[in-house]
Amino acid sequence: MRILTLNLNGIRAAAKKGFFDWVHTQHIDILCLQEVRAQSAQLAPFQQLTGYQVYFSEAEKKGYSGVAIYSRYTPERIVNRLDWAVADQEGRYIQLDFPNWSVVSLYLPSGTSGHARQQCKFQFLEYYGNILKAQRQQAREFILCGDWNIAHRPIDLKNWRANQKHSGFLPEERAWLDYVFDELGYVDAFRQVNSAPDQYTWWSNRGRAWANNVGWRIDYQIVTPGLASKIKEVSIYKAQRFSDHAPLLIDYALQPPSLNHNNQ
Repeated sequence: MRILTLNLNGIRAAAKKGFFDWVHTQHIDILCLQEVRAQSAQLAPFQQLTGYQVYFSEAEKKGYSGVAIYSRYTPERIVNRLDWAVADQEGRYIQLDFPNWSVVSLYLPSGTSGHARQQCKFQFLEYYGNILKAQRQQAREFILCGDWNIAHRPIDLKNWRANQKHSGFLPEERAWLDYVFDELGYVDAFRQVNSAPDQYTWWSNRGRAWANNVGWRIDYQIVTPGLASKIKEVSIYKAQRFSDHAPLLIDYALQPPSLNHNNQ
């Protein structure tokens, strides 16, 4: 089973850059997308992707945030609320449940715009940390895909020394990921296979960050430990640019649910 996660920086912009044409060449089972930046009426052209069912959680604010999952398989249940205003009003979470496992598309807030949003981000981490803890008690596995807006370790961004006081690499943010991995037992699926440096998923549009590979690895697929042995291949696709982020693709040795035949 192949799962993709990507922050689109706008679904309409990514589509114009050929994202969905590329998807059809990749044999992807599930696409987890973030920063869709569109309302229901604007999403209509993207509701019909051959072979997929589509599930959106949009933000109340126009042109902002929003997440989606495109799936070849019909879920047993759809969850698009965390019962917390920041997550629900800003369209930051959607989850599909299958018989033995769940997949999530998640978009954590950024704190780069100022103190208020950084405090919002800290509150989100606290709230979501409790959800992650509760999910570890469930008799199912989870694949948590998304833009987590945190680089975990110095290997995960180019200029780590200069960014230690910047949102996305603050000590408190990195300690929270330590808690997720070390105490709760979740697994960074990419790093389970690839421990090399210079593996990034986001590059600033300033300067020549992309050309010089001055990036950050802030997009993850984070899994419950029961799936660690199922991670087979990982890749960051950089041959084309659809966004300021790059697609992260991971192949899992998972038994697929029954195919969705409605859109074949």
